[in-house]
Amino acid sequence: MSTTLIRKNLMALTGLFLCLFLVVHLAGNLQLLLPPEQAALQFNTYSKFMTGNPLIKTISYLLYASIVGHVVYAVIITIKNRTASGSGYAYDRRGVSSAWYSRNMGLLGSVILLFLIVHMKDFWYEYKFGSLPQDQEGNKDLYSIVISAFGELWYVALYVVAMVALGYHMLHGIYSAFKTLGTYPRKLSGLLYYGGVGLTLILTAGYIIIPVFVFFKYH
Repeated sequence: MSTTLIRKNLMALTGLFLCLFLVVHLAGNLQLLLPPEQAALQFNTYSKFMTGNPLIKTISYLLYASIVGHVVYAVIITIKNRTASGSGYAYDRRGVSSAWYSRNMGLLGSVILLFLIVHMKDFWYEYKFGSLPQDQEGNKDLYSIVISAFGELWYVALYVVAMVALGYHMLHGIYSAFKTLGTYPRKLSGLLYYGGVGLTLILTAGYIIIPVFVFFKYH
């Protein structure tokens, strides 16, 4: 197996793992749509569980490694493609018939990476190393930090733009990942494509609804 193929397979595997994480993460974040007192209690309890459970901690390390690996392999593949053909990452040989997001995966990924840095700083870093107040159950009150952040129009706008970029990134990436791995019968190709589109739409809409809902409801 060539080094290039290995990189592409790792890119596919890390991407699919990150998609799985997005599903779980959205399920937890949807608690923010509950009535305020219930949302605060459940979200802070959920946050404590996600950061304190040994199994979840182990999975989180795998998540961090997947993010770093996905970014690194994307950069390597982009450089290789440009060196070989003068084109960017994921350039579709069909030219004008290819979707613009398929030809701009690098740009979309850069937007997502920028958002991740801001997002991790404001929430993950604050939760792990900041001096957060405690709720009535004695848990760190991450809920209040999230509600406050989603009260800032610029942050909501950044969040929405990043989620749109993520949606387009996934729209190309999910099917491409399965195609790269080639571990499914050909007759399932259509099902995987439309399943990927459906999952992309659900995740994108779900993530966008949360900050917009919070902004208009509480601010």
